[in-house]
Amino acid sequence: MLFNSLQFLIFFPLIVLIYFVVPDKIKRVWLLAASYFFYMCWNAKYIFLLLFSTLVTYISGLVIEKTKRSNLEDLYKIRCKKIIMIISVILNIMILFYFKYFNFALNILTCLFRIIHIELNNPVFDIVLPVGISFYIFQALGYIIDVYRGEIYAEKNFFQYALFVSFFPQLVAGPIERSKSLLKQFARPTRFRYDAVREGLLLMMWGYFLKLVIADRCAVLVNRVYGDYTSYKGFQLIIANVLFAFQIYCDFMGYSVIAKGAAKVLGYELMENFSQPYFARTIKDFWRRWHISLSSWLRDYLYIPLGGSKGSKLQKYRNLLITFGISGLWHGADITFFAWGGVHGLYQIIEDILTPIMDKIYIKFRVDTEKFSWKFLRMIKTFFLVDIAWVFFRADSVRAAFYILKNSLNISNIGLLLNGGLYQLGLNERNISILFTGIFFLILYSLMRERKMDVLDWLSSQNVFFRYMVYWGIVTLITFSLDITGQEFIYFQF
Repeated sequence: MLFNSLQFLIFFPLIVLIYFVVPDKIKRVWLLAASYFFYMCWNAKYIFLLLFSTLVTYISGLVIEKTKRSNLEDLYKIRCKKIIMIISVILNIMILFYFKYFNFALNILTCLFRIIHIELNNPVFDIVLPVGISFYIFQALGYIIDVYRGEIYAEKNFFQYALFVSFFPQLVAGPIERSKSLLKQFARPTRFRYDAVREGLLLMMWGYFLKLVIADRCAVLVNRVYGDYTSYKGFQLIIANVLFAFQIYCDFMGYSVIAKGAAKVLGYELMENFSQPYFARTIKDFWRRWHISLSSWLRDYLYIPLGGSKGSKLQKYRNLLITFGISGLWHGADITFFAWGGVHGLYQIIEDILTPIMDKIYIKFRVDTEKFSWKFLRMIKTFFLVDIAWVFFRADSVRAAFYILKNSLNISNIGLLLNGGLYQLGLNERNISILFTGIFFLILYSLMRERKMDVLDWLSSQNVFFRYMVYWGIVTLITFSLDITGQEFIYFQF
């Protein structure tokens, strides 16, 4: 059941209405049932994977908590807790590995044997990737690790914990919530609040705007060019690359904002998953702003346990490459995703090496790094580097990515920006105009957020005429976009 489907537009109001009508005792059970139904709309049999991951981490948490309170010796307690946690993690990773990485691992093994002149005739297993499996397994793993570390107490109420793992607004594409935040919110059923419902619906409207008006239009052009990339060159490829950066941002942020809005209508708060990432001035800053729930998860549960920035420079760089390599593979079982993660890891290493050198140069030549022009140039530089990496993320192969990057340098066809050639890339003049209007509103919104303005509060403070003019403008653009909608959210495949 897609957020941008008629089924969801019927499902969501019905769930909300019943939630606020039923007694508090069964509110969580109702949301849990709704969440499981929501997930089963894709493939009913995969509900057992969600239930298995939930049961394993729930029982493991209780056993770890019981071990903590036992009369065993401290050393034995530590060993028991670690064993239980490791078993829980391994069982969940095994599920993820089989459904997401099994065929990929077989292909890698075949390639390795081919290097030593041994041919393997390995079978290809027809394994369907369960939607959202990477998200809910990482969320469950974060919980069991937090219990092991003693950062939270194990949840005793199974329905409450199961709802934490499967809460339908963020079940299939995040954000990856922490038990210290979302799980605690389910302890008390929420009540109807007009302000929360209003803000939630406005957030959902903005999320639909990002998805339908911008992301889905970008997808038409990007799919046309990347689907036949050898037929294009220069500015055609550059435009497709830049628009893919907007597509993946608006597609994923759109989902996150709809999820946050849907949860807010029900009275729950989800974390911010994006913070104007294309305004970042360094790659490190970009990863503080992009997919915050995953980047912070990898930092807390992988990078820091590996040693983080402690130890030698080589150890730090090793940890960065491992973390970003796994980040890439988390997104997909393909060498292109691994390359994308590796490129970002190399970016961070190069940036770390060059930063102290550049700082000395700035001081020596008295460069005012606080000027807007300087900050803007750094922002453009960071976007350029991020966009290069996105080519590996989007391309069907590493070879295709290098071909696209190489042929993007041939800018002899710059005239297409003036001679109407832009309208031959899949979008007509009307849709190009709507797309650029949408991007303008996105940049305006991002500038306000970057200046620490609460856009909803600011909008609420305006007069009624202006406020509803904005609402109707957004609704109108969404309405004009319904003819090209129906595309899944990109992150559903992860």
